[in-house]
Amino acid sequence: MSIYGAQTASAPKYQDEAREYDAILVMSFGGPEGPDDVMPFMENVTRGRNIPRERLLEVSEHYHMFDGVSPINAQNRALIAALEEELKENGPDLPIYFGNRNWHPMITDTVQQMKDDGVKRAIVFFTSGFSCYSGCRQYREDIQRAVEAVGDGAPEFDRLRLFFNHPGFINTMVDNVKSALDQFPEDKRDSVHIAFTAHSIPMGMARNSAYELQLTEACKLVAGILGIDDYKLVYQSRSGPPQMPWLEPDTLDYMEEIHSNGVENMIIAPIGFISDHMEVMFDLDTEAVEKAEELGMTMVRAATVGTAEPFVKMIRDLIVERMTANPERATLGDMPANHDICPMNCCLPGTRPRPKA
Repeated sequence: MSIYGAQTASAPKYQDEAREYDAILVMSFGGPEGPDDVMPFMENVTRGRNIPRERLLEVSEHYHMFDGVSPINAQNRALIAALEEELKENGPDLPIYFGNRNWHPMITDTVQQMKDDGVKRAIVFFTSGFSCYSGCRQYREDIQRAVEAVGDGAPEFDRLRLFFNHPGFINTMVDNVKSALDQFPEDKRDSVHIAFTAHSIPMGMARNSAYELQLTEACKLVAGILGIDDYKLVYQSRSGPPQMPWLEPDTLDYMEEIHSNGVENMIIAPIGFISDHMEVMFDLDTEAVEKAEELGMTMVRAATVGTAEPFVKMIRDLIVERMTANPERATLGDMPANHDICPMNCCLPGTRPRPKA
C-alpha cells in the first residue's frame, strides 16, 4: 500500500477489479484506558510538535474527569464485535484486526500480528467518514510506516472509501436527529434549531482537502430528508495558537449567537464523529451542556452512529464493494462516491491539528 495511492493525476480513482482479502483492519486514533495511560498517550499524540507540558497537563485533566479513560477503544471494540456478527451472518468470513495511531493496540504491533498470522492482503476501515489529513492520509502514512517497520512479508493494505454520503451513514444520522427532535414537545419542534458539529481543523489543512465540502453535503442530506431548513454546520474541539485560523464558527460561540437572536431550543448533532468519544463527552456533553444551562436554552444532543445496524451493514457493504468487479457504489445526493484510490496530492497536511480521542 503506497501512502500516495494514485501516482498521477490521470490515474484511476476507483478500483473496478474484484479484489481478494484475507483480513479486515479497523484503524482508529486510540485513547487512554486508565489514569496512568493519560500522559504517555498525550506524549504520543504530540510527539515532535513542541507542545508545552503545561498544555499537555491541561488537556490531560479532560481525561481525568472521566477516571483517565477515553471510551474510544471500548467503542471500537463494540463496533468490531457488531461487524463480526454481521459478517458471520452474511459474509465474507474474514478475521478483524484492530490498530491505533496513538495507543494500544498500536498499529505496528497489529501489522506484526497480521504478518505472523499469515495475512497477505487486508482491507482497512478508518473510523472517519470525511477527507482531511488527520482523518485519512495520516492513517495511510501510519500504516505505511508500520509495514516498513515489520519488513518483508508484511500484508498489503487497501482502504475502504470514506462514507460521508453513504445511505447507511446518512440514514442513521437521520434517525438519530429525529429521535432527538422527538424529545421536544410537539408544539416546540418547529422552533428547534439543529447544529451539526465536526472537529475543527486548521484552515491550511481544510484548503488541502474536501473536508468542508463533504461535511456540508452530509448536513444537507440529513436536513433534507427530515425536511429541516433551520440548521448550521459548526465546529468544535479546536486547539493550537489563537493566531492560527481554524474552521469556524465554534460551537459554544455559536450557541451564544443564536441565543441572542432568540433561539431557545436546539439539537447538537455530532455528524463528524462516529462514536461518543472524548470530543463528544467533554466538548458537547460537558461544555455545551454547561453553556446551554448558562444561557437558559433547552439543548438535546443527538446520538452518534455507534453500532447502529444500518451503519454496521454499511461497513460490510463497503467491504463487498471492494471485492466486486465494477461495483455499484451507493451514495445519496449529488456528490460522487469518495475515491477508492487516493490521488498523490490528496489531503496534504497543511498545519496539523491536535485531536483528542
